[in-house]
Amino acid sequence: MAQRLPTADVLLVGFGWTGAIMAQELTQAGHQVLAIERGSWRDTSTDFAPTFIQDELRYRYRGHLFEQTAQETLTFRNTPDQTALPMRRLGSFLPGTGVGGSILHWNGQAFRFLPYDFEIRRQTAARYGQTMIPADMTLQDWGVTYDELEPYYTRWEELCGISGQAGNLSGQKQAGGNPFEGPRSKPYPTPPMKQTYGPVLFGEAARSLKLHPFPCPSGNMSQAYTNPLGVSMAPCTYCGFCEKFGCGNYSKASAQTTILPVLMENKNFVLRTECEVTRINVDGSGRQATGVTYVDAHGNEFEQPAELVIVCAYILHNVHLLMTSGIGTRYDPATGQGTLGKNYCYQLTPSVDIFFDDKILNPFVGAGALGMIVDDWNGDNFDHTGLGFIHGGYIAGYMTTGRPIETELVPEGTPKWGAEWKRAFVKNYLTSMSISLMGAVMPNKANYLDLDPTYRDVYGRPLMRMTYDFKQNELKLQDFAMGKMVDIANAMKPREIKKAPRGPHYDIAPYQSTHNTGGAIMGANRHESVVNRYLQHWDVPNLFVIGASAFPHNSGYNPTGTVSALALWAATAIRDQYLKHPGPLVPS
Repeated sequence: MAQRLPTADVLLVGFGWTGAIMAQELTQAGHQVLAIERGSWRDTSTDFAPTFIQDELRYRYRGHLFEQTAQETLTFRNTPDQTALPMRRLGSFLPGTGVGGSILHWNGQAFRFLPYDFEIRRQTAARYGQTMIPADMTLQDWGVTYDELEPYYTRWEELCGISGQAGNLSGQKQAGGNPFEGPRSKPYPTPPMKQTYGPVLFGEAARSLKLHPFPCPSGNMSQAYTNPLGVSMAPCTYCGFCEKFGCGNYSKASAQTTILPVLMENKNFVLRTECEVTRINVDGSGRQATGVTYVDAHGNEFEQPAELVIVCAYILHNVHLLMTSGIGTRYDPATGQGTLGKNYCYQLTPSVDIFFDDKILNPFVGAGALGMIVDDWNGDNFDHTGLGFIHGGYIAGYMTTGRPIETELVPEGTPKWGAEWKRAFVKNYLTSMSISLMGAVMPNKANYLDLDPTYRDVYGRPLMRMTYDFKQNELKLQDFAMGKMVDIANAMKPREIKKAPRGPHYDIAPYQSTHNTGGAIMGANRHESVVNRYLQHWDVPNLFVIGASAFPHNSGYNPTGTVSALALWAATAIRDQYLKHPGPLVPS
């Protein structure tokens, strides 16, 4: 029998990036907060010391910062008529584990979504007509607007010291920035990173084609910075060990480098690590969360009562925990009824590899968000009439890494191994780079999350089952964007190029991005969403679900900035509205 513990005021399930944000916001306001994290404690000075952090085998290939599939995994299939099988080794996406979660190993690419994203159905229909939205595309608005989130984007950028060049300050276009971005109330806290030769070549080629290149907004520090909490960060050293690695230089924004030095000193905050929450408990009415049940590292089971439960784990775990706890109505793709598990989306990441004879690019001088971007074909920044798809994505010339094991750019026709492969690797290592697309994915009624009927985890719960494949919207978007990428590549005057598209079917094995979204989506009404505009559960008002699980679709940007803005938006609503007058924040 589970041991019952004293009641907590506010309980956080998961202590990654959104958990740290919620804890800081609520403890700073004087509230008592308890966080339960299934992974271990992680600290920059001891866990990511520069003397050993640059270890590709340990971090990239043995997954030191990632969840282990022996403990947590899911089953996967492309279509509902297939039998889903367990993912026994991480591949396409790499959820983190431990204090700090997945933001520990992000690259640092720090975007805001476009105003179009938040009102995508209304704006698409207004410009092109309802027939532009296919019947099987479960597209919906978010219930919140860019203008409402803008102050929270700004607060997040100031918390992290984001480096960048504004393109739109209060409606006034700014030279060198993104002319398509939504209006900003302030410039970026720090200037953009200094670009190396590869991104410079990309920017020159883009400008020659009358495009609008700008430096990637970056969570890698361009200079020393002290954030509003008084936490200091150091300038990036361009070592190239960002994605899949922690930063030992205090140069990449994460919970450890922006929040924890202050939060961990706050007596209102308690953290329990190596404890797995197995269930959210509710009362007999099903309308009130009473706390959670969790198991510690020794297998002991506890019941932790709480007045307010905030689920802020990774997107897949948020949805899985709601499902296995029996909270909400699971989505049925056959009838369209239910919302939990609906609108699972990913991202589309094709690329074009470029090879030069006369240009030394030195890829080992890199950083996770070092690059130039063009946004001309993102969102609804261009006319989609007759193209057969909506939305788009940004095209980037990044120089993120030259790590010797993972960096493998070789021309078309090169063998996969052997002496000829080695010669091609050596010849092209210093003189090659990639152009990549971060493509949006629209929701589809046949892409969803549910519970697997066969496979179970170590606690006897059904595994999460993912049903996902690229649809015509994504494949037509890719064809269009690939043509634009080839145009930019040719304008860089290389020796040769190599196209690397995705599909036609989604493959869960090769790494693509840790940008999973949806499943516990937000919206304006309970009939089409799991949580309301403040990320409060429609059915259980003292339960909030924070993270990319709330996204009704996935944009043509990296999701971290929007995840963070939504977390700050929800924390403000909890602090200023819910905790003063507990109950639904939006009439149902």
